[in-house]
Amino acid sequence: MVPLTTTRAQGGPRRRRVLAQGAAALLAGGASALLTGCSSEATGADENASAARRLRERARADSAALLEQYDAVIAAHAALADRLRPLRDEVARHAEAFAARGASAPPPASPSPAPSAGAGGGGGTPLDEKSALATLADAERRAADARTAALGTAPPELARLLASVAAAGAAHAYLLTGGD
Repeated sequence: MVPLTTTRAQGGPRRRRVLAQGAAALLAGGASALLTGCSSEATGADENASAARRLRERARADSAALLEQYDAVIAAHAALADRLRPLRDEVARHAEAFAARGASAPPPASPSPAPSAGAGGGGGTPLDEKSALATLADAERRAADARTAALGTAPPELARLLASVAAAGAAHAYLLTGGD
């Protein structure tokens, strides 16, 4: 048998050194790939968190606007106050729930003093009670539809909240119209 010999130039690198340098290069490349992967995952997570914050803030703003509508109808039609107050208070809790995670401050839980109703029924509020209730019901339906549409892009926790509030809004619309 012929002995195995390696040919290397005098003073050239030994096999162990070549293997060690190759392993070091592979490790460095792998670490770089891992860091790049982590970085892109972190960027994706930041973008998802930012989108969730915007979605939550939009839902909070929708609830705050709905709350203002309830307050305007209650101010314009005092006879409806007992019927509307439980629904209004629930809308206030919805706004608080959406604001619970870093959105701007929630609206107050009790009705704010509204301007006097006057002859016009208070800025855009219909003059008759039935129309005022229908306007509120439409606003509740629009908010529920918007929240339902957002479910597909929301993270799981926010999706559950959106679904719950959308269901409550649909129930409010039903109650406001007397099932019509």
